[in-house]
Amino acid sequence: MPLNSSWPSRDPQPLQAHALENLRFIRTTLEQAGSFTAVPGAGGVAMGLTALAAAGLAVRQTSPEAWLAVWVGAAVLAAAIGFVTMIRKARAAQVPLRSGPARKFALALAPPLLVGMLLTLVLYRAGLTPVLPGMWLLLYGTAVMAAGAFSVRVVPIMGLAFLLLGAAALLAPASWGNGLMAAGFGGLHLLFGVLIARRYGG
Repeated sequence: MPLNSSWPSRDPQPLQAHALENLRFIRTTLEQAGSFTAVPGAGGVAMGLTALAAAGLAVRQTSPEAWLAVWVGAAVLAAAIGFVTMIRKARAAQVPLRSGPARKFALALAPPLLVGMLLTLVLYRAGLTPVLPGMWLLLYGTAVMAAGAFSVRVVPIMGLAFLLLGAAALLAPASWGNGLMAAGFGGLHLLFGVLIARRYGG
């Protein structure tokens, strides 16, 4: 009788399945731990230019309703620009938008923006339109800073800059609101958009 006739034969299939499962686990863990790098620099520049144009148009309005309509329209356009340019950059860099970092980025970004939409309606109905610039800058800064925890280092710094400018807007005279909006949504987007495009592409 051969010496190894009583030994059980090993089936290689369970070992291969176990190895594949380990590889899947490692890949998922790396995806979850990574950073969302598809923040668009060019999109930020375009959003900044949109805000500067809106500020120039809004300052000519003679009613709070018309001023608000200009800025709300600019916000919708800027959101569309950011979304489209983010998708393009993600596809070019082969960054999956359903990855862990992308989901965390979106989940951190969305709540403060939704709160801002709701408070805009409430403050407008209460006749507190002059408070809107500070509130918008603060909540946008909060959103960007929170989402930036799952992105490249410059993103939370941009959020902090918006927060500081928003605090200044709340304490400044109401007549400064439009100019501070231009400085934030225009100037800061231009500045950080260029920085992101140079350091991280797109």
